[in-house]
Amino acid sequence: MRAVVQDRYGEPEAVLRMERVPVPAPSADEVLIRVRAAGVGRAVLHLVTGRPHMLRLMGFGLRRPRQRIPGRDVAGTVIATGSSVTGFAVGDEVFGFARGAFAETACARADRLAHRPPRIDAVAAATIPDSATTALQALRDAGRVREGQRVLVIGASGGVGTAAVQLARSFGAHVTGVCSQAKADLVRSLGAERVIAHDREDVTAGSERYDLILDIGGGTPVRRLRRVLGPRGTLVMVGSEAGGRWTGGIGRQLRALALSPLLRQRFTMLVARERGSDLEALAALMRTGEFVPCLERALPLESASDALRALDAGAVRGKLALVTDPVFGTGPAAVRSAASGDRVADD
Repeated sequence: MRAVVQDRYGEPEAVLRMERVPVPAPSADEVLIRVRAAGVGRAVLHLVTGRPHMLRLMGFGLRRPRQRIPGRDVAGTVIATGSSVTGFAVGDEVFGFARGAFAETACARADRLAHRPPRIDAVAAATIPDSATTALQALRDAGRVREGQRVLVIGASGGVGTAAVQLARSFGAHVTGVCSQAKADLVRSLGAERVIAHDREDVTAGSERYDLILDIGGGTPVRRLRRVLGPRGTLVMVGSEAGGRWTGGIGRQLRALALSPLLRQRFTMLVARERGSDLEALAALMRTGEFVPCLERALPLESASDALRALDAGAVRGKLALVTDPVFGTGPAAVRSAASGDRVADD
């Protein structure tokens, strides 16, 4: 099969290449998927570059990546099942988390997959797993969001942010999104009642107080975020692109956690888990139209380095996907176009 491979850490254009490799064999609890599309997310970018360096000490490979084929988010068709797999059969259309998704076939644990809703095409579905489950867990589990609360989403135009805006609305919250002015129309179209353009306005300078803040970007000091957090509000820190090359933003998050017990305000961080139950919950929301994938565009598998470079430059509205065959992007879809902000449905 064709696959994107890397043998060392580095910038995507320097370390990624196409190669023909053997088709993987699923273990007893896995299925083999004919990949139609793979999502492009920041987790993949970190694992390709090997930054922050603490990732290497966490078991991902000290000198080189343990997983030679990158990619986690996948959508496709089941073509084989392991001996202990139940709930999935050959021919099922699925989406979820896989090993080495940037390839024509990939293996995935059955408990980290869900059936793809028919009205969501595979390319759109491939953008969901990592970003949308992170947003769901940040709101529901870490943030304990409730109906009627005021929620601030910082980094509302990216993969996690576009999901968080929609999911917060589905919980009955009043949502304010923070993004650049160029992406404000997208965030507003997702259901944000108010949009703050961070390149024109200081989000921490206003008089509004929020019950829950999801800080996805990680660039605003916690002491400033406290100004707009309610007296008993919750700050959930979801990743960070700030900080040094060794720890990234983890130092900021750990300092906030240490401070939290001394305050009425609550600070917490999220380490998202790969769970099929969360994917099923998202699938249910997609069936009702309460959550719609936000896809900017699909690129061929060979353009993996271009996609990761665009993501790193902050030039992506919503998510990108890689397709193994251009024909996979032409089926019926229910997807919000991040390029225009319009929703296109198959109804």
